[in-house]
Amino acid sequence: MTKDLVIIGGGPAGLAAAVAAKKAGIDDLLILERDNRLGGILNQCIHNGFGLHTFKEELTGPEYADRFIREASELEIPYELSTMVVDLGRDGNDKVVTAMSRERGIFQIKAKSVILAMGCRERPRGALNIPGMRPAGIYTAGTAQRYVNIEGRMPGRSVVILGSGDIGLIMARRMTLEGAKVQCVAELQPYSGGLKRNIAQCLNDFDIPLLLSHTVVDIKGKERVESVTIAQVDENLKPIPGTETEYECDTLLLSCGLLPENELSGKLGVLLSRVTGGPLVNESFETEVPGVFACGNVLHVHDLVDYVSEEAAAAGRKAAEYVTSVSETASTDAEEPLRLTGTKGVRYTVPATIRLSHMEDTQVIRFRVGSNYRNATIRVTAGEKVLMERKKNVLAPGEMEQLILKKADLETLPAGSEIVFEIA
Repeated sequence: MTKDLVIIGGGPAGLAAAVAAKKAGIDDLLILERDNRLGGILNQCIHNGFGLHTFKEELTGPEYADRFIREASELEIPYELSTMVVDLGRDGNDKVVTAMSRERGIFQIKAKSVILAMGCRERPRGALNIPGMRPAGIYTAGTAQRYVNIEGRMPGRSVVILGSGDIGLIMARRMTLEGAKVQCVAELQPYSGGLKRNIAQCLNDFDIPLLLSHTVVDIKGKERVESVTIAQVDENLKPIPGTETEYECDTLLLSCGLLPENELSGKLGVLLSRVTGGPLVNESFETEVPGVFACGNVLHVHDLVDYVSEEAAAAGRKAAEYVTSVSETASTDAEEPLRLTGTKGVRYTVPATIRLSHMEDTQVIRFRVGSNYRNATIRVTAGEKVLMERKKNVLAPGEMEQLILKKADLETLPAGSEIVFEIA
């Protein structure tokens, strides 16, 4: 089978990218989705708060996904469900996608362009080195969310949550509304990893304590969780002896970070960021491999799905340009790009490089900071030249930031210049 464009993932990123590519004139495209329905993680996010930027109204996750599913259906975009992509390779300029499904077995698609939209996964207990027994009752927050919202099952009745990521905060509220008792939310860092609105609406409104600089140091119970021990940690994130408190519970939920799902990307030789775990992309959301684009949480973890859709739509349009470009100069030219670097509090930037010949009049740069800041200034410099300064009352790791660079300001820079983002 041959296709002009293959989108791996049918979640919010994959759907938005496919819709944009189709509108840009690419008819020979295909979405591959491993679940039995389109929509991705949004199908289990039944809380509201989605769509305020994209649709100017508040929607639940399934409602937001349904808007794009309907649009994809109206545009007659083909898709394959319950289909797992197991390998990515190259055959000259073409990309070879190897997938499998119950109906078709193993099959291959040769594509001119590929959009990576596989989303992310949760960090499991095995990656956290929590000591103690291995009883039933330990779940990632996303797994518990699926049990409650889709399967209609309660993971437990007395809950402790480790990690204050957005999914953990939302599940603290969800479990409470379903009748469970959430003892507390413990966070290893001295700050929360979730949105401020989720802390207010999910913890404060329900009197659920948030224990910053705390972690789980022991789990008791043989068949089922019986209790967990939480201790305070020092500035080196090491437990402080004598600060242990035992909480009786039957369930431990883990919300300790999300990891972009990039095993396939690595097989194709895509360069990954050591900070985000996602691909390094240019202004077109194109990776180091020509014709391979990335968007959504597989690129970097977002806090708002509206930003996912925005980036994915841009990736879809740029992938369409790549497919329709006869000489493929949009991806194989030798222009030396501008390099974007985060330092002094800025952890990373997306994109990581900008080619001025392919940049539009403006370019949105998204990034996260590494700590909490108050009354700080975000400064963007190129050598001795200050390109931009933006004052912010509050900066937090859980809130993604963005700045807009103008092409006119960058055209005066020498080729290959380094643009530095920092907190002043």
